[in-house]
Amino acid sequence: MNNNNKRWPVLISGAVLMLVAGLIYAWSIFRAPLTGLFPEWTPTQLSVAFTVSMVFFCLGGFTAGKLAARMSGRFIILIAAAMLLIGFCGVALLLDADHPAKSLWALYLLYGILCGGGVGLVYNAALNTLTKWFPENPGMVSGVLLMCFGFGGLALGSIVNALIGSRGLSPSFLILGIGVGIIFAIASFLFKWPPAGKPAGETKEAAVRAEATTKEMLRSPIFWALCLWNIALCIGGLLVINSAATIASAFGAAPVAGLLVSVFNGVGRVSIGALHDRKGRHFSMTAGTSVLLLAGIILSAGAFLNIPILIFIGLPLVGISFGRAPPSISTVVNNYFGPKHYAVNLSTATFSVIPGAIIGPIVSSRLQEASGGAYGSTFIMIIVIAILALVLNFALRYYSKKSGFE
Repeated sequence: MNNNNKRWPVLISGAVLMLVAGLIYAWSIFRAPLTGLFPEWTPTQLSVAFTVSMVFFCLGGFTAGKLAARMSGRFIILIAAAMLLIGFCGVALLLDADHPAKSLWALYLLYGILCGGGVGLVYNAALNTLTKWFPENPGMVSGVLLMCFGFGGLALGSIVNALIGSRGLSPSFLILGIGVGIIFAIASFLFKWPPAGKPAGETKEAAVRAEATTKEMLRSPIFWALCLWNIALCIGGLLVINSAATIASAFGAAPVAGLLVSVFNGVGRVSIGALHDRKGRHFSMTAGTSVLLLAGIILSAGAFLNIPILIFIGLPLVGISFGRAPPSISTVVNNYFGPKHYAVNLSTATFSVIPGAIIGPIVSSRLQEASGGAYGSTFIMIIVIAILALVLNFALRYYSKKSGFE
C-alpha cells in the first residue's frame, strides 16, 4: 500500500476523534439542567466552567505539542481517553444538589480541567499528524478535521439532550465518559505518523518552506497580529456560543436549536480552509471576519425589532465566522513558520484562545445580567468586536507583505 492509500484510514480516525472531541462546544446544552439542579449558581459561575475548559484545552494542546517529540500520537490519544473517562464519570459521581459549592468546584476540576485538557491533547495530535500526511493541502485537511470538531457540538449535543431528558443529568455524564473513552481508545489504533522519508503528496513549495522555532516565531509581528485577530474573533464568537441554547429558548425555540451554531461552525471550518488554499490567507480571513460583522448586525436587528427569524439567521453566521479561526491559525502557522516545529508552534498560537475564552463568556454573562436576561447589548458588542477584528486583519496583511510572505 503506497503512502497515498495509507493516509486515508488515518484521516478517518482523525475525523472520528475530532467529531467526538467537539462535544466541548455543546457546553450550553448542560447549562439549563445544571441551573435547574443548582439554582444557587449564577450565569457567571456557570460560564467559568466553560472558560476553564477552554483554558485547559489550550494547555492540553501545548502539552501534546511537547509530547509529540517523545511519543506517538496513538499514546497521546490514549492519555486523552483516560482523562475524559475520569472527567465525565467524576462529574456524574460528585454532582450533589445538597452541596452546591463542592459540586461547582468538582465541575471546574473534572469537566473544565480534565475534559478540556483531554480535548486539547486530541486536537493538537490530530492536526499535527494529518497535516504531515497531507502537506499539499493543509487548509483542506485542517478544515475537514475542524468541521468534524464543530459538528461534534451538534451531533453529540443532541444525544446529550436526549440522554438528559430520559436518564437525568448524572447518568448522562456517566454514559458520556464511558462512551468517549471507548471511542478514543478504538480510534487510536488507526492513528500513526507518516512513514519515514518524504510524506505523501508533498509539494516542492513545502520542501523549501522556511522553518522557524517557537522562539523565532514569538519575535515575529506576524505571529502577534495573528494572535490579536484570533482573540477578537474568539471573543465575538463566544459571546453567543457559550449561551447558544439559552438564546434559542429566549426567542421561542427548543434549546437544541441553538446548536445550529455548531453545525455552521463546522461548515465555516471546512469552507474557510478550502478558501485559504485557493484564494489565500487575506481573502479567507477577511471573509470570515466580515461574516461576524454581518451576524452582529442581523442579531441586533432581530433583538431590537423582536423578529425571531433574524436570530436564527444570525446564529449560524456566528458559527461560520467562529469556524474560520482554527483552520486560519493552522495554515498560517504551517505556511509562514514551517512544518518542522508545527506541533509546538500551533499549540503556542492556540493560546490566543485563552483571552477570548475568558473575556467572551464573562462579558456575555455580565451583559445578560445587567440587561435582565436580554441579549440586545450582547449582539451590539459583536459588531464592535468584528470591526476591531477587521482592523487587526489588515494589520496582519501589512506585516505579511513587509516580511515578504504576500
